[in-house]
Amino acid sequence: MSNIIGIDIGGTKTSVVISDYELNIIDKEKFKTLASLNTLNKILEIIKEYKLKYGEISNIGISCGGPLSSSKGIIICPPNLPDWKNIEIVKYFYDNLNIPVRLENDANACAIAEYLWGAGKDANNMAFLTFGTGLGAGLILDNKLYRGSSDMAGEIGHIRLNETGPIGYNKGGSFEGFCSGGGIAELCKIRMQEKSDNKSVGEFIELFGDKPISAEILANAVKSGNKFAISIFEESAFYLGKGISILIDILNLDKIIIGGIYTRMEAFFKDIVLSVIKEEALRYSSDFCSIEPSFFGEEIGDYSALAVAMNKL
Repeated sequence: MSNIIGIDIGGTKTSVVISDYELNIIDKEKFKTLASLNTLNKILEIIKEYKLKYGEISNIGISCGGPLSSSKGIIICPPNLPDWKNIEIVKYFYDNLNIPVRLENDANACAIAEYLWGAGKDANNMAFLTFGTGLGAGLILDNKLYRGSSDMAGEIGHIRLNETGPIGYNKGGSFEGFCSGGGIAELCKIRMQEKSDNKSVGEFIELFGDKPISAEILANAVKSGNKFAISIFEESAFYLGKGISILIDILNLDKIIIGGIYTRMEAFFKDIVLSVIKEEALRYSSDFCSIEPSFFGEEIGDYSALAVAMNKL
């Protein structure tokens, strides 16, 4: 029996996974995302090795951040992949391998995987929020993937939630600015300048010294009980609840499933998010919507790309 390939291209990491049609992962290789052509060449090498080792490959699925055109197979200009402009990625792999290739927005791909096999299996209307390097949403409405008129549905990271704040998706105070890995790091820098004489800021600096600030470092500081780091995550959780409330009111969803940082830090985020939703969202909508972490956790990127390869939605 033939196998399938899933390619997950992220702002920081790229993974290439081979699986059978029962979702049994046979092999996986992960590497730092490089400049566009270097990344494509590296992926091609890996797929050729897989073909030699494991035999026939019937389909390839690619998951990548937008903007992109799934119908034309082109990555247009993702903000977290600055040199990836108008990359004809489907043509590249088809021309080199002669295997059918499909491309999908990463949030859409994650939504498909969760809807088919994960936390969204019993939902008719759901959203998946990436909450990783960036913030996007994949939407399943009336049991169908909703892409919008130009493949741009679900770009919730661009919504401005405050007049000022960290920049995400090229907009200060945006949803992505408050609720993404890069946004949380930027929020930390802003608040450190504002509260430079605060004792907990000094303790935070002592904990991690001159290491570059990242969401991971902040998460570790939260687990250590640092009050400043906790305040940053509390602020992010507040805006996550605010943004989710907008989705609930507009789309009247059964489920909102959140990956990335939320899945890792659910115990910290959940109560704050739910309390904000209680205040902000319409009760007759929020009562019908559950907020859940990704079923696939850290492996969501692999299964989302495989879902694209299977072409089931």
